[in-house]
Amino acid sequence: MSQKHERPFPDAAGPGLQADCGSCFGLCCVALPFAASADFAIDKDGGRPCPNLQTDFRCGIHAQLRQRGYSGCTVFDCFGAGQQVSQVTFGGRDWRQAPHTARQMFDVFPVMRQLHELLWYLTEALALPPARPVRGELRRALAKTERLTGGSARELTELDVAAHRGDVNALLLRTSELVRATVPGRKKDRRGADLVGADLRGARLRGADLRGACLIAADLKGADLRSADLIGADLRDADLSGADLTGSIFLTQAQLNAARGDTAATLPPALARPAHW
Repeated sequence: MSQKHERPFPDAAGPGLQADCGSCFGLCCVALPFAASADFAIDKDGGRPCPNLQTDFRCGIHAQLRQRGYSGCTVFDCFGAGQQVSQVTFGGRDWRQAPHTARQMFDVFPVMRQLHELLWYLTEALALPPARPVRGELRRALAKTERLTGGSARELTELDVAAHRGDVNALLLRTSELVRATVPGRKKDRRGADLVGADLRGARLRGADLRGACLIAADLKGADLRSADLIGADLRDADLSGADLTGSIFLTQAQLNAARGDTAATLPPALARPAHW
């Protein structure tokens, strides 16, 4: 996973929410566990370096991850948490040179990753015109989350990140309702729905609530997903060929990278068309 990726971000997000693997100590390749599956070729415990991680903290098979059975690495996004932990929380001391920091660094990374993901969503929410009624609350939540990212390693490991996510999610849900209310007609509620392998070709899902929906291998060719809420939707191997995702909200690059698609799919301007489409 450790290799620099370039992609556009919402204007207000800035470079801090863009993964800069050259400034990270390969934390996603060490701190996180892998389970042998279609996504990963091997089992790997959390805290143990991936055998493909090089001494410079880069991936030795980055150009062949999919071919070598590591497609899960190609869809991971830390939202800039890696460099924040490496360069800010631990002041540029890597876990190889300072092994006594390793365990704490690996514990901090997933917490920071969650906070940075929330920063991404909050930044997007603030840029949505229909969110004006909750913009003050969104700004306060953004400021609080930013403050939390600057905490010490101990403060971060002791943080009740689930509670903070719950508070932020309530705001994001209200934002979603305001955005989707601008779409005429009745909107479909597929929140958390099991739609594995579903035939949704050409489906009219404009303004739909698809939060947390399981859309693994779903056929969404030509589907209308304009202004749909896709936060947390599992799009692994879903076919988005020709789908219209204009204005869809809380969609991330990682979700797109996990899906299939083509050049006819219409994407939100902040996201890039995956190279494998």
